[in-house]
Amino acid sequence: RLNAKTELGTTGGTVVVAPSLPEPALTDASGTPVAFRLGGDDLLSVIVFGNEDVSVPRVRIDKSGRLSVPVAGVVTAGGLSIAELEAEIERRLRAKYFRGPQVSVSLLEIESAKVTVDGQVMKPGVYPVMPNMTLMQSVASAAGVTETARLNEVVIFRTVAGTRYAALYDLRAIRRGNYEDPRVFADDIVLIGDSSARRLFRDFIQIIPLLTTPIIVAFQNS
Repeated sequence: RLNAKTELGTTGGTVVVAPSLPEPALTDASGTPVAFRLGGDDLLSVIVFGNEDVSVPRVRIDKSGRLSVPVAGVVTAGGLSIAELEAEIERRLRAKYFRGPQVSVSLLEIESAKVTVDGQVMKPGVYPVMPNMTLMQSVASAAGVTETARLNEVVIFRTVAGTRYAALYDLRAIRRGNYEDPRVFADDIVLIGDSSARRLFRDFIQIIPLLTTPIIVAFQNS
């Protein structure tokens, strides 16, 4: 059952099977929502409506956290939310006598956030997390799986609020639409066909139908 609990001596803690892999906390300690903060090497699109000459379809924040926008000049974007950056560019344009500028900033590539993809993929490595990136997309970032990859042994490791989670997925089941292609987030580790990761799930593989659900476990301190 999905709420089953068991003690595994090799983990040093309690393994709890959950229905879904928790997403990273999007709130601070007080429960207030936390906006995504831009960082060095993030790729953006900056559109000033009605002013194509000022718009920048693709601009990358440099490693010091700054980017350049025509007329607005060099803007420190690192540490700002997207809404704050839009407001800052609009403020600068108004100072240059633009009347009621409307700025839209879109995040094209999150280079400041990374996901590790390892195991039976063509190009194991660390890759930028794209907006709304999924497990299948993260595998594609690593040039896809090898010919001998075990597609039913794909594990995502994630830490949320101090708890370490591992989720076992079957890429074939995702392709067939048996369950959703899960999102991946910054600092996730994706392992394809890794035997050491597979051993974490040996007590569950026979009792939970992977074709209809992934297996999610939380490794909690005893």
